[in-house]
Amino acid sequence: MATQYQNLSDYDEQQMPDSHKVAEQRYGIAVSDWNKEITHALLHGALQTLVKNGVEPGKINVIHVPGTVELTYAAKQLVTDCYYLAEGVKVFRYAAVVALGCVIRGETPHFDYVCQSVTHGISQLNLLEEGCPVIFGVLTTENMQQARDRAGGKHGNKGCEAAVTAIKMANIIW
Repeated sequence: MATQYQNLSDYDEQQMPDSHKVAEQRYGIAVSDWNKEITHALLHGALQTLVKNGVEPGKINVIHVPGTVELTYAAKQLVTDCYYLAEGVKVFRYAAVVALGCVIRGETPHFDYVCQSVTHGISQLNLLEEGCPVIFGVLTTENMQQARDRAGGKHGNKGCEAAVTAIKMANIIW
């Protein structure tokens, strides 16, 4: 659904998983520092939403990377971060990972390559047999105003939407 028909920050709090369960979980966020006016606003929205829904601030790990293409590598590090219990059981550290970035179309085809790269990379991470869900919170806009509108402006905050999606995906009931 197009953003113009739905505010990115709106969600039904009644449909969110139990906050007691969410409070036990850890979340990872990989955020690009390219277009940081936008990406840091997305990060702020994601952090606020995670905490509002029960995630303890100390259980959120944020990794900053230079650009949007680098989000895939950082997200992979978070997805595969694990430890072993005394019984030898492998436990993954994060319930979900959020990738936040912003790509704004310019005068060259670079926009297409960056968008294709990060989209493919995040999709591949979601196909891993082990790990956790990776949420695509990357804005792909025609101009800076569209990005601002989606990073806390008139269309809400994509970071908030990504955090809601992370919580829901981390708590899918089979």
